[in-house]
Amino acid sequence: MVDERHINFFRRTVGSPSSPGDPAMFESLYRYSRVLARHLDGPAAEERDRYVEHCAAGGAAHESVLHLASELLVVAQHLDITGTRAISTEEIATAADHWVRHQRRRGRISAARYSRQRFVQVATDWLRFLGRLEAAPETRDPGAGLADEFAAYMRLERGLSPHTISNRCWHVRAFLTWLDDRHRSADAARLEDVDTFLALRGAQGWCRVSIATAATALRSFYAYMGATGRCNKGLAAGIEGPRLFKHEALPVGPRWGDVQRLVASTDTDRPQDIRDRAILLLLAVYGLRCSEVVALTLDDIGWEQDILHVTRPKQRCKQDYPLTTDVGDAILRYVQQVRPRCALRSLFLTIKAPLRPLVASSLHHLVASRMRALGIQCPRQGSHALRHACATHLVAEGLSLKQIGDHLGHRSPFATRTCAKVDLPGLREVADFSLRGLL
Repeated sequence: MVDERHINFFRRTVGSPSSPGDPAMFESLYRYSRVLARHLDGPAAEERDRYVEHCAAGGAAHESVLHLASELLVVAQHLDITGTRAISTEEIATAADHWVRHQRRRGRISAARYSRQRFVQVATDWLRFLGRLEAAPETRDPGAGLADEFAAYMRLERGLSPHTISNRCWHVRAFLTWLDDRHRSADAARLEDVDTFLALRGAQGWCRVSIATAATALRSFYAYMGATGRCNKGLAAGIEGPRLFKHEALPVGPRWGDVQRLVASTDTDRPQDIRDRAILLLLAVYGLRCSEVVALTLDDIGWEQDILHVTRPKQRCKQDYPLTTDVGDAILRYVQQVRPRCALRSLFLTIKAPLRPLVASSLHHLVASRMRALGIQCPRQGSHALRHACATHLVAEGLSLKQIGDHLGHRSPFATRTCAKVDLPGLREVADFSLRGLL
């Protein structure tokens, strides 16, 4: 039986235990009174209960919540969180070491490293949720102030897109950190420093396009530095990246038959395959960029009108597509059968807790790993390869470059012209055309 102390605990945390649909988290997890009493009588019971309830509301599986509750009880027994003081990471590490030694002596654990890591992770996440984790000392970022100032200039004065600003600031921060390691400041940099930095990127395996992008970012940064009188105005003009030639490379993507095989491989009942099928269809049918797929929300699917609303970051607008039957069915099946019920509005989430929206790198890995598993040969494996495959397929189907550009969300027809270079059947027809009858 649950004694009066436990009933009072229920009332303090979530109200009366008899209230239907609103039990204390521990009461809903444990049916046996002895197990329930152990959790309620343990240290920091109220704080543990709140965190477990928070994780359950975030979509964590029932088994995961049970394990978490048990691990939290162990943490609370070995870590003193009485009072209101912040707990340091050193205290957490010391408590974890003490617990591991105790468990080893009793022969209860074999993998001490994993057990210690799990103790530290659970304790850290719990204390952060409670606001009791001591803030880690700030790491020194030599370019933080300048990069933030440069970002504000690009946003307010140049009107550049957030994606462009983030990309340029990333390159600028990397360069300023590299300078700081050599005890140089941004205003004391010379042209030789920039050339050495770009050459180092090439030695690290960066392609010419990436190096040219870094050069553009540094040229823009030092143009701003020169305009504000912090360095020689001529420095920006001297920054040059590798020479790039217009349309020097064909858009590379898998054959359409391989794309169909890739999508067909997800036709199973596995939760991950159900989710990945919807993602692959969005990438292949609409030619969406990975950033556009991960930015989709539940509100972007217009079920009544059969419309898909896609946010185009480069155009800074929304583009509407008719929602095809195959894509709509795949998304609907994912939402109904797989997607966890939680407060997050992003369409695509991780399968396992902790639940969070997918990021662009997740989609790149998703496509590349599946292509490798099927033995699909393609020089560039990743989500963008499906965008190229979509463009090539549309060319083969006879659509005009204007139609293809509109479908892919290109800002100008120049971005679509490379698609004409892969229309090999069309080029063969031109090569076979004879002018003898006209002469």
